[in-house]
Amino acid sequence: MIAAWIAPGREQTAAGEEGFRRLYEATSRPLWGYLQHASGRPDVADDLLQETYCKFLLRETPAMDEAESRSYLFRIATNLLHNRFRSRDDAALEEPAECGTQTDEDARLDVRAAMRHLKPRERELLWLAYVEGMSHAEIATATGLGAMSIRILLYRARQKASQLLRPERIKS
Repeated sequence: MIAAWIAPGREQTAAGEEGFRRLYEATSRPLWGYLQHASGRPDVADDLLQETYCKFLLRETPAMDEAESRSYLFRIATNLLHNRFRSRDDAALEEPAECGTQTDEDARLDVRAAMRHLKPRERELLWLAYVEGMSHAEIATATGLGAMSIRILLYRARQKASQLLRPERIKS
C-alpha cells in the first residue's frame, strides 16, 4: 500500500495514491534503465529504484508537476548512485564470455561493452542525454552539476565512447 510509505502528516487520499501510481508508471521504467546502465547491475538498479521512490515519498516537497517530479526522481537516483560508488559497492558482475562462432551480428558494435569501460559519471551523462533525451539544463538538475559543465563533460564522454566503439577496439 502506497499510503504506508507517505511521510507522516501528509494527506493520504485515494487521489494522492492514484497520482503517485501514474507517476510511477510513467517514470519507473526509464529510471530503472538509467540505474541499470549507470551501475552495470540489474540487482543494484532494483535496490536503488526502490530506495529512490521511498526517499521521494518521504520528502516534504512542494507540489510538483510530472516533469519536475521526474527530474527530482533522477536527482535522487543520481545521488544514490554516487553514494554507492563512493562506498566502493559498485563492482559490476562479470558477464561470462559467449561461446560459438562469430556471425554478422557478433561483428556489430557492442555498445554495452563500451559502456562498461566508461566511468560511472560518463555513463550517467550519456544515458541521460541520449536515452532519456534530457537537455543540458535538465541533466544539470538531475546530476547536481553546473549547466556549463555538462556541455564539456558530455563532449568528453562522447569522445571516449567514440574511441571505445572503433571496430579495432571491440573485443569479443
